[in-house]
Amino acid sequence: MQLYTMNRRITAANGLLSALPARAIAHRGAALRRVRVVLYITMLCLVASSCKTKQYTIVDNYMQVQTAGRELQPWKLVWQEDFNGKAIDTTKWTRISPNTADWGRHMTTADLCYDLHNGQLYLKGVQNPDTSTDKRPYLTGGVYTKGKFAFQYGMVEIRAKLECAQGAWPAMWLLPEKSDWPRGGEIDIMEHLNFDSIVYQTIHTYYTYTLKKDKEPPHGSTARMKPNDFNVYGIKWFPDKIVYVLNGKETFTYPRVAGVDPSQWPFDKPFYLLIDQQLGGSWVGKVKTAHLPVNMIIDWVRVYQ
Repeated sequence: MQLYTMNRRITAANGLLSALPARAIAHRGAALRRVRVVLYITMLCLVASSCKTKQYTIVDNYMQVQTAGRELQPWKLVWQEDFNGKAIDTTKWTRISPNTADWGRHMTTADLCYDLHNGQLYLKGVQNPDTSTDKRPYLTGGVYTKGKFAFQYGMVEIRAKLECAQGAWPAMWLLPEKSDWPRGGEIDIMEHLNFDSIVYQTIHTYYTYTLKKDKEPPHGSTARMKPNDFNVYGIKWFPDKIVYVLNGKETFTYPRVAGVDPSQWPFDKPFYLLIDQQLGGSWVGKVKTAHLPVNMIIDWVRVYQ
């Protein structure tokens, strides 16, 4: 609006100068030209100021909080990973250790579940080759950005290929940097089961899980993907909605709802990214060992704000 008003003033000054009689131009032309120069300089300063507005504010040296009021501005790349190095970049990623959650029972930091070549990260699900020291029958690889990169609002895109196997459960998701589950919320960008040709896109919160309000509004959907091929999975995260995207097409939207329990929208804080190949569980079912190893192949990851 400021630039529009300034342009109108410049146009008015030009019109006024051209409309003056020839004898008056000698007396007033210089003054009007000075006004025009001042207006142009002011306009340039406004343009420069708007270009310097940052997309985000850094919190605690690693959390990028999108600047207020930028929701309708064009997306700008703020973080990326192309996996072109010789090893996983430990300034960005941490290998996921085993945990007691259904998805984390077989996680390992061992090298046999991680491979990096040709600019792609391979997260593997394998049969455990040595159960003498580790009794678990299977081992899986996964990485996250916790404590190294988190963001509040923005767009995430991940290009990946998901190999299929009975019991394979690859996932890409977001968890809050400084809140507990389920109060803190969970954004599942993508989950894939077995040999399905669809992926699951789901929101989990205290509202959906504990209060059982998973249909008010619907907290998830499915989208058809290209099996055994690379797909681009993502979300667009705004202060009032989360929009799921698959291969550039919007597939599902979870809105912020007014007048309900506040736990319906816990998404006004920084979240970190997890990408992992999981095996077995109450949802995906038992693992068929003959189908292993299975790979989740990550080509690149990009975050915009």
